[in-house]
Amino acid sequence: MHLILANPRGFCAGVRMAIDVVDQVIDLFPGERIHVYHEIVHNKHVVGRFRDRGVTFIDDLAEAPEGSIVVFSAHGISPAIRQQAKDRRLTAIDATCPLVTKVHAEAVRYSRQGYQILLVGHRNHQEVVGTLGEAPDSTQVVESPDDIPLLSIRDPDKLVYLTQTTLSIDDANVVIAALKKAFPNIKEPPSSDICYATTNRQHAVRRIAPEVDLVLVIGSRNSSNSVRLTEISANTGTPARLLDDVGELDWSWFSPGIARVLVTAGASAPEDLVAAVCKAILDKFGGTIEQRDIFNEDVEFAPPGALRRIMEQRGIDPESRRFRAVTAPITRESYGAVPLTVSASRRG
Repeated sequence: MHLILANPRGFCAGVRMAIDVVDQVIDLFPGERIHVYHEIVHNKHVVGRFRDRGVTFIDDLAEAPEGSIVVFSAHGISPAIRQQAKDRRLTAIDATCPLVTKVHAEAVRYSRQGYQILLVGHRNHQEVVGTLGEAPDSTQVVESPDDIPLLSIRDPDKLVYLTQTTLSIDDANVVIAALKKAFPNIKEPPSSDICYATTNRQHAVRRIAPEVDLVLVIGSRNSSNSVRLTEISANTGTPARLLDDVGELDWSWFSPGIARVLVTAGASAPEDLVAAVCKAILDKFGGTIEQRDIFNEDVEFAPPGALRRIMEQRGIDPESRRFRAVTAPITRESYGAVPLTVSASRRG
């Protein structure tokens, strides 16, 4: 068996920042009950590890006692939720990914300029719910081209589209093309709203999947970007399986003729889960493992302002404690007994 590890894979900068925020808050408020509004990221292991450390995840701010601590998840929140936290005198720390915040700002700006906003995304995804809340009277969600005839349009010359950051580029382009056909003068955002990490992971799968017999995507089923990776692989003609961890490996996937396997991970999946899957496969079948470098990511996001202020008030330099390890250290030996080789095919 030959395993190919896609690089990039796993944690993006927004996820690292959000996880690190909760990690820091636990240390800053020892003994206090920490609440996180929604899952901090869409990965059951990340959430479970924080639950084991005493963090309480809530879907209603009423579950947080007045004056307590709440962290907003990476997916973003609406102004109504922010006001509710203020009304309940919560110590609120916003771990929204800055790339999601960018889309929120675009929604506010275009709404103030009198545009109707067509938000391309999954209607019930927390990110879309949060963005919709920025300009609810001006925004309509478009999940597929089938939604276009149902839209209520005041002025076809005063439209703009925005997108959920974790969409499949292919799927988004289908909807965007349909919008442009229906509304030729629709305005587009100054730059793509689909985040760099989502784009990079999708390009890596699209590029490598045709070379292999099977693609394994490590990620939770409620992770939009993880699900998209499996779809992109299938679109290239290579079957893909989504699994949360090594416990979900099904050896029936490895039928005779499966000799080359691509392993990747959604943007919220910890690397130790990837390592455990690779090790289990190599322990059973033997073989080799290679990391295929497609893009080099070096993006980092600073901690949110509220957290920085708390740290500075306590004499802690925020820069000295950024992005600490939140999972077990990973070494080449973590992937199995065989050496991990690296081949460069880098484009960025």
